[in-house]
Amino acid sequence: MTHTTVRIAMNGVTGRMGHRQHLVRSVLALRDQGGLELADGTRIRPEPVLVGRSAHKLRALADRHGVEHWSCDLDAVLGDNTIDVYFDAQITAAREEAVGKAIAAGKHLYVEKPTASGLTGALKLARLAQEAGVKNGVVQDKLFLPGLRKLRRLVESGFFGRILSVRGEFGYWVFEGDTQPAQRPSWNYRAEDGGGIAADMFPHWEYLLHELFGPVRSVQAHLTTHIPRRWDESGTPYDATADDAAYGIFELAGGIVAQINSSWAVRVHRDELVEFQVDGTEGSAVAGLRHCRIQHRAGTPKPVWDPDVPASEPFREQWQEVPDNAHFDNGFKVQWELFLRHVVRDEPWRWDLAAGARGVRLAELARRSSAEGRRLDVPEPTL
Repeated sequence: MTHTTVRIAMNGVTGRMGHRQHLVRSVLALRDQGGLELADGTRIRPEPVLVGRSAHKLRALADRHGVEHWSCDLDAVLGDNTIDVYFDAQITAAREEAVGKAIAAGKHLYVEKPTASGLTGALKLARLAQEAGVKNGVVQDKLFLPGLRKLRRLVESGFFGRILSVRGEFGYWVFEGDTQPAQRPSWNYRAEDGGGIAADMFPHWEYLLHELFGPVRSVQAHLTTHIPRRWDESGTPYDATADDAAYGIFELAGGIVAQINSSWAVRVHRDELVEFQVDGTEGSAVAGLRHCRIQHRAGTPKPVWDPDVPASEPFREQWQEVPDNAHFDNGFKVQWELFLRHVVRDEPWRWDLAAGARGVRLAELARRSSAEGRRLDVPEPTL
């Protein structure tokens, strides 16, 4: 059996997402299962090299997971010719400089989104990677969630007929950090550190809408900071300078209207932390992280508005669950597998830095739309 080892410099894996999803549930999971097996029996074996600023945290992480190599010297790691891929899950404000160094070092790139703090930086990275001829990818994990893979199945089968609208609800209550620790890092609420829910979530909404329903042609958004004072990891109070809620209306190619609310100041009254309802002439669906429910035109009830009597119809029971019909692995791991195939075998890949720039552009236009109080067209970005 032939083995191909891919050494991956993983920067930012001491953070919550980088550690749990990318290191443990993706790269180490692939390592521990003996690698990624290709059709000809070859196995791609990922070998992580941990990179970060805290030697104490990196050493503890490496010892816990049996990782041999770690370093606080990014330049030295990028200068190592045995390193094939650079992965970045740092805070947004630190990403552009590090990714630029990795491009200059000739490394293939796989990075979290947003790829930069602004569109100018995101387009610059995409252009530099293209000119350097390095393979590059952006994490677009929600495309690979079970519920949204079922939703894609419905779209591709023509289940909806003509799609009319998409309505999304995302978010949960993030504690302020005074009486209970916050479940998100404090930099998320500081604009000067690249925080803000629009910067975080609008890139997700861009690729989901683009891939499932069509390109975004216009955006009208309202961004706000509902909770202006929070407490950081050390218990010190600070002013929240970034938006913690963003309300957006998007017009898509073909006339589909999407409305998505994103908030870290909302209490959940949904079955899942994110849900999308898609309505079409022939049917509707509600998809979340794992589940997807449908209601076809032929089985749609006929409600009648009557505010004087209690509701008698069990509306939720009138929907049918879409079966799994397949095994759904961790969404981050699935995309890692596709990227490693792209790096080793040059298999098809479309989620590159240029695609990531579209998400940064949408977040930037949303901020501008909110500040100016008007709808803005969304042009195609050019490198």
